[in-house]
Amino acid sequence: MNKIRKLLQFIIPAAVIAFVYWEGRGEFRRIDWGGTFHILRHMKSTTLLLMIGLSLLSVASISLYDFILRRHFRFPINAGDTFRFAWIANSTNSVIGFAGIAGAALRTYLYRNRDIPLPTITASIAYLSTITITGLSLLAWSGIFGVIPMDSILNAHPWTLYAVWAIALYLPGYLVLQGSPFYTKWLNRNQTRMNGATIAASVAASLLEWLCAAITFWFIGTCFLPDLSLAAALGIFTVSAITGLISMAPGGIGGFDLTAMIGLQLLGYPPDRTAAVLVLYRLLYYLVPWMIGLIMAIFEFLAVRRSATERNVGPLDQVLNGWQRIWYLPNQIEVIGEVGAWSLGKLVFASGAVLLFSAATPGLLSRLRFADELLSAPLMRLSHLMSVIIALMLIVLSWGISHRLRRAYKWTLSLLCAGALFTFAKAFDYEEAIFLLIVALLLWMSKNRFYRVSAPFNRNNAAIWGLITLILAYAYSLVASRTHPAFFKHLPPNARISWLINPTQQLVAILTGLVIAWLLISLGLILRSNRLSNNGATDAERQQLRMFLEQEHGNFLTHMLFSGDKSFFWACEGQVLIPYAVIRNKFVVLGDPIGKLEKLGEAIGECQRYADLYDLLVVFYQVTPQYLPIYHDNGYRFFKLGEEALVPLASYTLNGKRNAGMRNAKNRFDREGYEFKVSAQPHDDRLMETLRHISRMWLKGKKEKGFSLGWFDEDYLQTSPIAHLVDPEGKVIAFASLAPGYDNGATLSIDLMRHLPDTPNGTMDFLFTSLLEWAQAQGYSTFNLGMAPLSNVGQAQAAIREEKLANMVFRHGGYWYGFEGLRKFKEKFTPAWEPRYLAYPRQVSLPVLLMELIRLIARRPRQGDPNHK
Repeated sequence: MNKIRKLLQFIIPAAVIAFVYWEGRGEFRRIDWGGTFHILRHMKSTTLLLMIGLSLLSVASISLYDFILRRHFRFPINAGDTFRFAWIANSTNSVIGFAGIAGAALRTYLYRNRDIPLPTITASIAYLSTITITGLSLLAWSGIFGVIPMDSILNAHPWTLYAVWAIALYLPGYLVLQGSPFYTKWLNRNQTRMNGATIAASVAASLLEWLCAAITFWFIGTCFLPDLSLAAALGIFTVSAITGLISMAPGGIGGFDLTAMIGLQLLGYPPDRTAAVLVLYRLLYYLVPWMIGLIMAIFEFLAVRRSATERNVGPLDQVLNGWQRIWYLPNQIEVIGEVGAWSLGKLVFASGAVLLFSAATPGLLSRLRFADELLSAPLMRLSHLMSVIIALMLIVLSWGISHRLRRAYKWTLSLLCAGALFTFAKAFDYEEAIFLLIVALLLWMSKNRFYRVSAPFNRNNAAIWGLITLILAYAYSLVASRTHPAFFKHLPPNARISWLINPTQQLVAILTGLVIAWLLISLGLILRSNRLSNNGATDAERQQLRMFLEQEHGNFLTHMLFSGDKSFFWACEGQVLIPYAVIRNKFVVLGDPIGKLEKLGEAIGECQRYADLYDLLVVFYQVTPQYLPIYHDNGYRFFKLGEEALVPLASYTLNGKRNAGMRNAKNRFDREGYEFKVSAQPHDDRLMETLRHISRMWLKGKKEKGFSLGWFDEDYLQTSPIAHLVDPEGKVIAFASLAPGYDNGATLSIDLMRHLPDTPNGTMDFLFTSLLEWAQAQGYSTFNLGMAPLSNVGQAQAAIREEKLANMVFRHGGYWYGFEGLRKFKEKFTPAWEPRYLAYPRQVSLPVLLMELIRLIARRPRQGDPNHK
């Protein structure tokens, strides 16, 4: 269902944008993009400042929603926090928020940090999602009644009339819905009902938001399109906003722009100037506020950590001089958390994009002349080349900044400073240089948060970033090829152009930058230095494990650690062992940690910090109920994997009516001359070769599985006893390896179990009953028959959605795996059933994690390198 929803979120906007483009493809093709960029580069500074100021005021007006929610739901936050949260959420949602998802997620995160209950947050976001369209609905009614002119664009494209009517009818529909039980239960989440004053204020806030955006659009338009009236701009803006809204794309991108372009051209304005209006509107109303929002987000996560930092201020601060205090400032303020790092990553990406497109467009003529007098033409061309190279490197390195990599921080800080220098040298573009230096300052202030030594970087990541750089390189070439010819048209006849970058130099610059960026990506993929080893335990580590188990008790899964495919993390100075394997960005621990009970909580925290150095999330697979409180205290959630069958040997017997079938099967095999044997290690070569043949026949060409399942490996099988069944001719037809529990002989588990395909019915019944009797005679108290996956999962009405789905798989998935049959088979031996759980952090997607675990278990087993240290 989630995949279908995500697919629709992509298909619907793409379809709407494609349809709008098809309708307006003629107008779009007539745009002279070179002329457009020339117009933008030669705006007056005072005009640009007025546009920026009006755009920021318009975006600020959107915060009225949050002030209304704060009053109605009685949020315990001050006005400054309310405004800041609103700006961060709204500006981000406008740029990257499909159907409001990004804004809702950010509001939830920010409000949760202020200890506001989640049901209240959910109700407020649900209300907000329904109210924001009401103002646009009022504007649509204004157009329908002729208050603002829409006729020209509606007549040119009649399909837009249906969209306008649909949005116009939203407001009356919303007002009717307000009084319904559906709204109270599902949208308002049984919170306090909205009163008339709150609804009226919300509709007024929505109208103000759309009017401010429309006025900003009009004001930008008047700077390029003479005699553009406010009424005409309101009509075009309203239809364009409705088109963008139904596309569900972030900020209505595509649908809004093409509709507005068509509307303005219908008024007789040239395509290059209408394009300039839309480009500037996108930059000033969307991207600039988003950049400000990213900076706000960084300092918001500074505030969360500041109190802890203040407690750590010590006597050292009293002896530091002024310069030393400035230098150690990042040590005194822990600026960012996960979202802050994400914000900085996007700022670094934006820095690369700004630097790249600054290099693609010619500088201002007056600055170029001044630079030509001070600097040589070769130096200016070199600065241009270095700007392109640094831009693409910054774009690639933004991934490392988002993942808080120490090496990415050092490279990025140097490149930002160098980029500021080169962009200033190529054409005195001080605006871009200042922006890069501000990002560099924010990065430097956050340097203590870049502590990771590595992060998972696979072929998919390399392909994505390679494609991103290729698209940006193409965009650079497109912009450069269109803007420079337009620039030539406006040069004086006697102008010197020795400093102008010709098309060949542009091509050399972008190809060089692309090669270096791809080299950086390739090195990240091929070398991946300092990444966490996933080679399994070495012989020395397994010997250390044997010595450790002489002092500490193991568990049902401990013996599998000798298979060699699990790596070992020793916590609490070697007092606790945590076996793990890595799959994608997951640090998957097999079973519970082994060691002193009082140290387990500390060991889990130490393991989490260790995995975080490599940007990995720690999950625990097949944990027991005994340790759930410890996992809970460390921030874990739980998913029930199934139940393990534990036979209490003290009460085990074949007597009684219930066990008649098992008893008869055993007696039949005894009469026919079948023999049950248990051989102790070391096993002779002849037996191992026989078992290898049985294993090969049982697999039937399929691959071995690993991690939580045993597989046929001679070295591993030599570490424990093996039970085998011999037919009357002396031929071994089935075997099962046994796994001790390393708990002073109390428990024994079945590990690898295989048989020939032509064995008689009841073979496994006979093998199991013989095993249980043998273990009983040897003095074991519990025999572990293994887990019945998905058994007793999701049966309760209040179970989580994923466990209910697992229950359906258990009941109806017999075609792929005999879930119910396995449970029934093990029920024959009257075991006690003990649940097993998956413990995972809350930021992990459970469906994705389950798929990764399936891949991990299905991965071809490999043993540790004996020479690996």
